[in-house]
Amino acid sequence: MRPSTAAGPALRLTGLRVAYGDRVALAGIDLDVPTGQFLALAGPNGSGKTTLLRSVLGLTEPSGGAIELLGAPAGRLRVAERARRIAWVPQEESPRDDVRLADYVLYGRFAYHGALDAETAEDRAIAARALAEVGLSDRAGDGILSLSGGERQRAVLARALAQTAPILLLDEPTAHLDIAHQLDLFGRVRRLARDGGVTIVAAVHDLNLAARFADRIVVLSHGRQVADGAPDRVLTAELLARVWGIVADLRRDPRTGIPYLIPQTLLSAPGGVPPTLGPVHVVGGGGSASPVLVRLADEGYRLSAGVLPLLDSDAETAQALAVPAAIEAPFAPIGSAAAKRNLELLEAARAIVVAPFPVGPSNLENLASVLPFVGRRPVALLDAPPIAARDFTGGRATEIYERLAAGGAERLADADALVAWLKVRGPPGSAPGAPAPAAT
Repeated sequence: MRPSTAAGPALRLTGLRVAYGDRVALAGIDLDVPTGQFLALAGPNGSGKTTLLRSVLGLTEPSGGAIELLGAPAGRLRVAERARRIAWVPQEESPRDDVRLADYVLYGRFAYHGALDAETAEDRAIAARALAEVGLSDRAGDGILSLSGGERQRAVLARALAQTAPILLLDEPTAHLDIAHQLDLFGRVRRLARDGGVTIVAAVHDLNLAARFADRIVVLSHGRQVADGAPDRVLTAELLARVWGIVADLRRDPRTGIPYLIPQTLLSAPGGVPPTLGPVHVVGGGGSASPVLVRLADEGYRLSAGVLPLLDSDAETAQALAVPAAIEAPFAPIGSAAAKRNLELLEAARAIVVAPFPVGPSNLENLASVLPFVGRRPVALLDAPPIAARDFTGGRATEIYERLAAGGAERLADADALVAWLKVRGPPGSAPGAPAPAAT
């Protein structure tokens, strides 16, 4: 039997801080994990995932904050009491002795006995059930060293299951497994949460695995929590660019709706341009933004774009470059969803570029959306051809354009002038992985 869980979250972290001398590994992590939830911890190497798990396990002493396990302060629990609440699957374990698999799994029962106590019939029954849960019943009599890498990792999971703890922590458990064994292991862990009510917290490198199996993803960067929520809300191309420094194409499985990311390239450019520039938001349409997007991407800038009509050549360029964009139906006025998305991208931008797009009644809002940002962001107006030659709104577009210029937007002739202007005026950029507001 698993210990009963107290009211409230199975695991609670409040202001958790870990420092090694002057280096802060975790900075004020607040986290509640409900009973039966599968939470994936994601983040680059050195982001604090393993430190967080080791703190919960009691292997690393926090510098501040609090940890509660099933409502009890973790620091007041004896080792055996903590082991009855938390089971652990490390990234890799290399057994020294070739013990029988059945005996190896029985190690998980040590938390329930004194040092000199022998295992009971109930212990053996629990270990047998754990082996069955991971599909290794037929190997119970074999030595642990005779198992393959995938089988051995399942054996480590079986030993953890034999603890019958209500919380299971895993640290990159699929790091050395092939694709088939990764899917197998995470499928079994997913069923533990869904069918057995076990609370799962797993450090995961593969974001696509996290999206497929986890209920929730928490992203750490430089010891800080930068995103937290359901996979379809947390996983974005912007997140991968900001935290991992990677350009990625975000797609959705048509059968399940689950998001998945296809990495395209590092955010870098020839000549040593740092991958910390941007993001720059490009306002365009009708093919006007494509040369700008291509040039700035080659210069190493992170980009966004919008609002662009679906099937427009600018939208296709944005998709090919994995540039986040606000998209609207062709020939339709800008709707509330596209306008909201465009505003989000404008807010996130460090500079704004208005491409020389034809302005009509249906996309006039695209130009007007830049007005609130003049004076708050560097704004460039690519002015060839001039606005008068592409104003199809009876002069309203020209009026907005002149207001932008009067407010401090810079008129520029071409992409070369734009690149030179950006190097002087901004954006200074922010290091990939710098703290950002958490997703909710």
